Amino acid sequence: MKFKMIHENYNVRDLDLSLAFYEQALGLKEKRRNTAKDGSFIIVYLGNDESEFELELTWLRDHPEPYDIGEEEFHLAFRTDDFEAAHKLHEQMGCICFENPAMGIYFINDPDGYWLEVLPTRK
Repeated sequence: MKFKMIHENYNVRDLDLSLAFYEQALGLKEKRRNTAKDGSFIIVYLGNDESEFELELTWLRDHPEPYDIGEEEFHLAFRTDDFEAAHKLHEQMGCICFENPAMGIYFINDPDGYWLEVLPTRK
């Protein structure tokens, strides 16, 4: 039996803000969406040409308050071929929340506080 990872879900308060963030910060674009007929939820799948893996953003009409994401001990990781340019972009966006220069990595926060790890391509 084999399993293939296909997506990870994050619930978001402001879908438009999150979509703009993920496109600017990580180049993720909307691939498809599912909108409830009664308007109670919208699910948007984001991705890029680098991987089949998708990020699923879920907006719930009846959940306007911030999500409790615990102690932020989980994260989604992204590898970049231009670490310096990525760091500069994220620094300009003001979304870097933690850096570990000894490991050569850093983390950014999305608008809802989810942590996203950025790693360089190792040669």
